[in-house]
Amino acid sequence: MISMEDDIVAVGGSLDETSLLQAYRQGIFPWPAEGLPLLWYCPLDRAILRFKNLHIGRNLTRARRKSSLRFTIDHDFESVIKQCAAIPRPEQDATWINPEMIDAYRRLHHLGMAHSVEAWQGEDLVGGLYGVDCGGSFSGESMFHLEPDASRLALLYLVDHLEERGCTWIDCQVMTPHFERMGAEEIPRDSFLQELATALAADRKLFP
Repeated sequence: MISMEDDIVAVGGSLDETSLLQAYRQGIFPWPAEGLPLLWYCPLDRAILRFKNLHIGRNLTRARRKSSLRFTIDHDFESVIKQCAAIPRPEQDATWINPEMIDAYRRLHHLGMAHSVEAWQGEDLVGGLYGVDCGGSFSGESMFHLEPDASRLALLYLVDHLEERGCTWIDCQVMTPHFERMGAEEIPRDSFLQELATALAADRKLFP
């Protein structure tokens, strides 16, 4: 049986901006574990969401039509990543978004390589997500919601934004029930790396 240990491709190293960007451009992302050196993953089975296969169920369609939420990009990256770190997740004992990770992605954001989508109810931040622009391909990192459907609607806003710029899929990294319901699929590591290389070669500008 394949375990997540088979997805680990490196141990140790630095979370500096150069190392992070080089890793993402090779399909690798960090996933810290308490008490262990920094772990770097490139899953044997990679979850991606192709926009042509995006499934928007009836409930989400209704929520999208009736929603009064307002969506923005990169208006409050700091709050989004901190909310993602703070939200309890039943399947995890502790968050992997530790202070070192927050600092690292904050630096990436300041360099224009990490981005957030915010969902607002009035002036209140009620949902969002963040991820990394690898140079024409987007790798999602984490989401949160304080209001029903806020994170999923933020994802749909992101999909529309990326599709307008020629992007056809996003990297979900690992499959979750949430992404599976929305039409994500798992593809072998080699296939993912080929698709990533093609996306990077196109050199699309995904964000201002």
